[in-house]
Amino acid sequence: MRNTVLNYLLLPLLAGFSFSVSAASATTSVPKEPVPLASQVQGSMAYLNLNTADAVTLQKELNGIGKAKAEAIVAYREANGPFASVDELLEIKGIGSALLERNRGKLMVE
Repeated sequence: MRNTVLNYLLLPLLAGFSFSVSAASATTSVPKEPVPLASQVQGSMAYLNLNTADAVTLQKELNGIGKAKAEAIVAYREANGPFASVDELLEIKGIGSALLERNRGKLMVE
């Protein structure tokens, strides 16, 4: 009787372990060609030029910028000329310092 109880307890445990080991080895894959870490960092560090970006691009790339704010940025640029600095965004209604700081690393002015 003791052997039967042990079989009922150990068989599912061992079967579950073997399934998890085979599943883990099947999902582990080795990349075919390693990608240099420097190129990954450079790819994510693209800046958005405030003086050339259109409203759709601004809306897509910036956090907290919807359609209305993106169009307001373009309208301000058309009315006042090119941006002299990123801080000039604070002149636009609806863009505060918190929103500017959230996106400062993505923006540039040329």
